[in-house]
Amino acid sequence: MSKPKVAFYWCASCGGCEETVVDLAEDILGVVEKVDIVLWPVALDFKYHDLEALADGEITATLLNGAIRSSEQEEMAVLLRRKSKYLIAYGACAHLGGIPGLANQFDREDILRFNYEDAPTVVNEAKTRPQLEFTEDGRSPHLPELRHVVRTLDQVVDVDFYIPGCPPTPNLTKAAFAALLSGNLPPKGSVLAPDTALCEECPRKATKPADVAFTAFHRPHEQLLDPDKCFLTQGVVCMGPATRSGCGAQCTCGNMPCTGCFGPTSRVRDQGAKILSSLCANVAGRTEEEINPVLQGIPDPVGTFYRYGLPSSLLRRRVDLPHA
Repeated sequence: MSKPKVAFYWCASCGGCEETVVDLAEDILGVVEKVDIVLWPVALDFKYHDLEALADGEITATLLNGAIRSSEQEEMAVLLRRKSKYLIAYGACAHLGGIPGLANQFDREDILRFNYEDAPTVVNEAKTRPQLEFTEDGRSPHLPELRHVVRTLDQVVDVDFYIPGCPPTPNLTKAAFAALLSGNLPPKGSVLAPDTALCEECPRKATKPADVAFTAFHRPHEQLLDPDKCFLTQGVVCMGPATRSGCGAQCTCGNMPCTGCFGPTSRVRDQGAKILSSLCANVAGRTEEEINPVLQGIPDPVGTFYRYGLPSSLLRRRVDLPHA
């Protein structure tokens, strides 16, 4: 009996999700014994035509990490969807849009102009940019086209399951493989992580305030943080109350606030709006003159509240940008 076929693919992301597969350490040997890896470009030499040659649905599961930003990434997502029985959005970028999704604050033309013409470290007097197609000596290489917006994987193709995190933890990855190999899978569309708020597994939860009146917000580097107290009691924004658990509270255990990479629980529609409404409702001031100085302690609201989830949020992008 042939082993189940598994594929890994990397779209718009940093590569940390690829590293977390390696972080399985000796457990990866058990996985390799039970599956046949048919695509993993970052580690093994597979070609596009090898993937095309597979029958539709022949791959048991594809773990695709990274958001969809370019035409090539969109093409690969569509192809892998067709070739796979299960397509899994692996990590925050595929799941929510991730940090690449913060580019949705800017127009595509603005991004290209800055990176190839206006950046302080760029000298490009001819204002040359990469061309989608170029012919020389009878050859015509093609480059992918940058799309107008960054999209989550499920905004491009149908997704069966989600494994959250930036990156996902080895424990979640191992549990996902065990579920796939046993066939003991939850309903389609499930996020393969606990459906409770991070605060439930945070060692500081006993000091989480039931009632608080914020008089100032501080960034983590601006003060010496008490390692035993809830960050909110110290006036530091923590995304824990609006974020799914399952990471082992690694950031808060390291004396840094949660930044929200596991995304919202099933009961939260918009992660950023959830924490934003909670914080703003508890600002001590009541007049504009009292409130504004408090909110100035959060100089980058989008990067704070939508660091990983702008493309999947109710906002998705700036409303004055062209359609994707």
